[in-house]
Amino acid sequence: MHSSLNDFHVRSWEELQHVLFRDTWDGRIGRYRSPFVYRGLRSHTYTLTTSLVRLGGDFALLEHHLLRNFRKYARHAADSETSIWNWLALAQHHGLPTRLLDWTYSPYVALHFATDDLEAYHEDGVIWALNYVKAAESLPSPLREAIRQEGSNVFTPEILEPVCPTLRDLAQMQPEPFVLFLEPPSLDERIVHQYALFALMSTADTHLHDWLKEHPDLYFRIIIPASLKWEVRDKLDQANITERVLFPGLGGLSRWLHRHYSSAYGRSATNDLEQGPG
Repeated sequence: MHSSLNDFHVRSWEELQHVLFRDTWDGRIGRYRSPFVYRGLRSHTYTLTTSLVRLGGDFALLEHHLLRNFRKYARHAADSETSIWNWLALAQHHGLPTRLLDWTYSPYVALHFATDDLEAYHEDGVIWALNYVKAAESLPSPLREAIRQEGSNVFTPEILEPVCPTLRDLAQMQPEPFVLFLEPPSLDERIVHQYALFALMSTADTHLHDWLKEHPDLYFRIIIPASLKWEVRDKLDQANITERVLFPGLGGLSRWLHRHYSSAYGRSATNDLEQGPG
């Protein structure tokens, strides 16, 4: 469904590094500062589908009811005057189906999520890279002005609330759908360690992957062959990009150890057990 011109099929770790950091030189400041955000998926066949869409049925109509009830029963978690954007971030963080989609500023964090599921090592993985700086040029003028005054290309709830206090206001800002990027508050260490932010479409029933087909200059994809996944995974582990770091706590520690001591291609993990992870 996506143009092959936007896909890079890498064959080695070295080629992967080159493509991951393509177009990140900023000549204005003489630094490597990427205009891209990244999303890693364990299968190249997966689309950019939100948890709200995966509910099926009249999911767009359900969004209001989901948030209303979440705010009702989670009132102890935030002040009643908290903005809808903070509530959305909190809801997404705790697993409520929302229109938000997780992205990261870190290509290596995205690589982690493309290679963390050992049950998917027979499938090619994928990294989506989306130019969030260029995407901001398609925002309605009040939103462009809001982030311009902040010297930013993304929103926080505090920036978004004064100019757009509700989801209905967002949908009515312009007839054509648009995407904005929202940095969540630091709800816990997981968000901080994953260098996370959210993509947010202006309407609940607009699919980001369909929108990107109309804006092919904003993204590219890196296809990671199944045959390369073990090498990528082992080198990420050596670089300390693991569940133990990205999901602080006993759950993340257990997930890391479970994967670390799993065998590759039926190979015995005896040597790993003898050496251990650290």
